[in-house]
Amino acid sequence: MSLLNVPAGKSLPDDFNVVIEIPAGAPPVKYEVDKASGALFVDRFMSTAMHYPCNYGYIPQTLSEDGDPVDVLVVTPIPLVHGCVVRCRPVGMLRMTDEAGPDAKLVAVPVDKLLPMYRHVQKPEDLPPELLKQIEHF
Repeated sequence: MSLLNVPAGKSLPDDFNVVIEIPAGAPPVKYEVDKASGALFVDRFMSTAMHYPCNYGYIPQTLSEDGDPVDVLVVTPIPLVHGCVVRCRPVGMLRMTDEAGPDAKLVAVPVDKLLPMYRHVQKPEDLPPELLKQIEHF
């Protein structure tokens, strides 16, 4: 199955699919799925000594202000594999900018059916303070 055929989700904006591009804890290499081919390309090697604090992916069949699919940081207790699709719900948003302009990123957790232990997480402040600091630095 092609990732190009994955729908955005069941009940947007409260229940959406995220295609994972980069697992939590991954080294500082930015990968991006090519919209035309569905292949995973190296976008750039990041110059900072850091790791991804959360799984990083996108909502398929969407477009954000920068012309790419909506970016999502998915908080899970263990890293997810590249290319998997996980149903999520939003808990917040990071307003960021990059060389192309505005580049907002959603912060999400898997839906309760997949990960009931995060049922209490309804807003960013419900996440561990250490993780919030890592996300802010990221």
